[in-house]
Amino acid sequence: MPHVAFYAGSFDPPTNGHLDVIRRAYAIADEMVIALGTHPGKAPLFSVEERIAMLEEVARPIAMGKPLLVVTFADLTVDAARRHGATILIRGLRDGTDLDYEMQLAGMNASLAPDIQTVFLPASPNVRPITATLVRQIASMGGDVTSFVPAPVGAALKRKFA
Repeated sequence: MPHVAFYAGSFDPPTNGHLDVIRRAYAIADEMVIALGTHPGKAPLFSVEERIAMLEEVARPIAMGKPLLVVTFADLTVDAARRHGATILIRGLRDGTDLDYEMQLAGMNASLAPDIQTVFLPASPNVRPITATLVRQIASMGGDVTSFVPAPVGAALKRKFA
């Protein structure tokens, strides 16, 4: 049976940090589902359609022929993961602050879905400081984000803030 990994986030925008996690997840999974969580109360910079298109463009080369699916969900992560046959929840960790929050989340998810394991992947040193929030802030002020995001995402940010 293939190991299906479920990587959930807002990906607003997708960053090199996200790609680092995807690359590492493929080392332990046969298939990947990248899931954009949607929340009616949030106003993202990029539409769901734009984020899906960017993720498919930048993640497909990392998959190297392995199955990759980009989906949306608006319910519990574990329920969405089950719908897609996932047995692994992928969570990236940048620092101790992430770990504290992610441990709480993993504990709750384990209570809700003991059949789905959470796997923490520490960020590579070169992408640890990257957050989508900081990328949006820097880009909105005309800063250069080329070292923080893949080229297609950088171009999309330039268009948004032109």
